Amino acid sequence: MIRLRQLQEKDAEGMLEWMQDSEIRKSFRFCTDNKTKADVLEFIRNAEVAPIEGKSIHYAVSDDNDEYLGTISLKDVNLTARNGEYAISLRRKAQGKGIGIEATNELLRRAFCEFGFQKVYLNVLADNHRAIRLYEKCGFVYEGEFRNHLFLQGEFKGLKWYSMLREEYFIRQNTERERPAT
Repeated sequence: MIRLRQLQEKDAEGMLEWMQDSEIRKSFRFCTDNKTKADVLEFIRNAEVAPIEGKSIHYAVSDDNDEYLGTISLKDVNLTARNGEYAISLRRKAQGKGIGIEATNELLRRAFCEFGFQKVYLNVLADNHRAIRLYEKCGFVYEGEFRNHLFLQGEFKGLKWYSMLREEYFIRQNTERERPAT
């Protein structure tokens, strides 16, 4: 079982681990290989855990032993439109185990049930098939693609957009509760 909690200074090494993992960085549009422990500690100290206009919410994803597994966020919170941009980065040891799905479901519950969001959206590199599978499993709806929108690592890349609306979240929750146990 995972939980979302406030980022803590003890999470800095785990954050640097995924930031400097060359396999994980392939999916990023920003450079993290030059981040230092001081940079990460500054990020942790400034991380919000409740919606503030124009700010971002960042939580640690941790396990039963409180080990840091990754960071999950709602970025660029817009309180008027009641939305935010979803993001997740997990350490390699936490990938492929359902942790991303569990963490995402908890973040969506907070966004829609606690914060009253109308929409949670995301964008992803069009060739990041692993992340796309995660988003679709969690119920995000494909909205479209900005083709050849970015120039990264020497080539043009598309950017796919996904979102979940408040009513879609609640329909999904009711449907899952009504499913018979298997």
